[in-house]
Amino acid sequence: MSFVTRRALSGLLLGCMAAPPARAAGVLSAPLNKPILTISGRITRTNVGDTASFDRAMLASLEQDGFQTTTPWYTGPVRFDGVRMTSLLAAVGATGSSITAIALNDYTTDIPISDFERYGVILALKRDGVDMPIRDKGPLFIVYPFDSMAELKSQKFYSRSAWQVSKIVVS
Repeated sequence: MSFVTRRALSGLLLGCMAAPPARAAGVLSAPLNKPILTISGRITRTNVGDTASFDRAMLASLEQDGFQTTTPWYTGPVRFDGVRMTSLLAAVGATGSSITAIALNDYTTDIPISDFERYGVILALKRDGVDMPIRDKGPLFIVYPFDSMAELKSQKFYSRSAWQVSKIVVS
């Protein structure tokens, strides 16, 4: 092997060692701060055992969306901003057809995954531009854009919305 070839191979090897390792197909980055959401069930990407755990910064790094809508829980229109549920489920490699959202107070609701693309459902991190505290439906709120379609203004979809979400199980 010539000097030039050895030098080129050495540079290539050194460059590979200095580059950050590629993220493994089934592993998410670990949360750096206190997790606020854990996803389990039929997922292919994890970071804590067989679950995917997210802190606020990790959620904020996913595709964001927002809308203004009226709800039965607030007076007047409210602006919600957060993670598109389609993006969240893609990030964990969800393979199911529904989720069960579990709130801090153990309230649960089942939601078909097809709702997320069809209606543009988000996991809200902010209400009117401010992080939502636990005492006011935070830190995470699955919310539909109720004003976008008449069919969403019904008990069926109001009951699928969940605030204080802390866990999601994909099935």
